[in-house]
Amino acid sequence: MIRRRTLLAAAPLAMLAPPLRAQDAWPNRAVTVLVPFVAGGPSDIVARVIATRMGMTVGQPVVAENRPGANGEVAARAVARSAPDGHTLLVGSIGVFAINAALRPNLGYDPVRDFAPITLAVTTPNVLVVNPQRVPANTLPELVAWLKANAGKTSYSTSGVGSSDHLTMELFKQETGTDPTHVPYGGGAAAATDLIAGNVQLSFQNLGTVAGHIQGGRLKAIAVTSRSRHPILPNVPTAIEGGLADFEVTSWQAAMAPAGVPAPILARLNAEATAALKHPESVQRLEQIGFTVVAGSAEDYGRFQRAEIERWKRVVQAANIRPE
Repeated sequence: MIRRRTLLAAAPLAMLAPPLRAQDAWPNRAVTVLVPFVAGGPSDIVARVIATRMGMTVGQPVVAENRPGANGEVAARAVARSAPDGHTLLVGSIGVFAINAALRPNLGYDPVRDFAPITLAVTTPNVLVVNPQRVPANTLPELVAWLKANAGKTSYSTSGVGSSDHLTMELFKQETGTDPTHVPYGGGAAAATDLIAGNVQLSFQNLGTVAGHIQGGRLKAIAVTSRSRHPILPNVPTAIEGGLADFEVTSWQAAMAPAGVPAPILARLNAEATAALKHPESVQRLEQIGFTVVAGSAEDYGRFQRAEIERWKRVVQAANIRPE
């Protein structure tokens, strides 16, 4: 009887207690950050920076897990179908969140509808590089003239069909009236290696992939695709300086949650992820390899993502690019 009276007496108190708020309930277990590519690439680096710092502040383990496959589709589908509670996140690239949608009409996920934006994490420009023994040009106008004079005899390497470097070159071709032949590889490192060997003449590659080769004289940089010159390559002009108006292209990484995550949890995720990226040690590490930390609002990233999808749809359609 005593036990029964105690329970009955406690019941009204429990009913009067305020409900647990969503922001207080997150995280109540480990958080997994899926990476849609193998270890060591840009998405992996950014995801581990976020996971490491978040794990120090949220009171639960935050673990980055590589789940590559189908140019990011495997991990994207997994996160899109996960519980919308903030415990499964995705850090992916421009390919996962924009180019795939432009390139593949039957994509197994919708990069806008199936996700809730957290933040645009980092951007990095591409660099137009050439083999210094194969290409005599030193400026962008000289390169365009050389390509036109050697029409049908030139080729460019990329990290794969539909990659940022592939579509950047297709945009370049459309704006300059040139037409080097596409030679796709299985990643930026392989594309740069064959360019150095002279098997192709030019390429657009992420800054971090080719900065060391440029500084070592193995590749010659013609232009960067950022709006202003990059501090890692301060003597390399922008494509805009070279005469291509508004030719600004960045490869980027962003963080997403599955659609349906409650607004208070999304706000907390944005606060934690941006704080992780803006930590001085994170900024130093990321800038050393060519990234610019953005770490802004979810709303700004959502607008940016939609604009990127529309931009690359136009490029894909104009070039009649088909997925492999």
